[in-house]
Amino acid sequence: MTDTSIVKPIAIATAISGTLDILFAMILTVAFGRHISDMLRTVASGPFPAATGTGAGGAILGLVVHFALMAIMATALMLLVRWKPERLETPLMTGIAFGVVTYFVMNWLVVPLRFGTPLPPKTLSIVTQAFAHLVLVGIPMAYVAARYLRPESQNR
Repeated sequence: MTDTSIVKPIAIATAISGTLDILFAMILTVAFGRHISDMLRTVASGPFPAATGTGAGGAILGLVVHFALMAIMATALMLLVRWKPERLETPLMTGIAFGVVTYFVMNWLVVPLRFGTPLPPKTLSIVTQAFAHLVLVGIPMAYVAARYLRPESQNR
């Protein structure tokens, strides 16, 4: 492997996917007539329920929570490909599969358990969240993994 440490690809994947995903969330938030700071405080309220009643600090906390979740996802993927390095041979398919898994974990398990949202989600939510998890999270993370964790002989 080009580098045996997974720290760098985790950091890069977190930065790329975290930024793409939060920008998409911000665009959707504005498109639906909501305030970005409210959306960020809602993100923060996952682990910190009182965050919805705070100001700028709650919004900043929302960004921290968002990137922490992305770091957990990136770590999971990097550990997966270390365990199953053949997944690095097909980063597009690996990214799509990982995006599907993260979509279902977040939107059919974590969010409903934490916020009591009804299942199944509304069609618009399924479409936007699936897009975000597949295209903005899973695929970029898988390509970062392939770039940094694929054996040198396969990077040509």
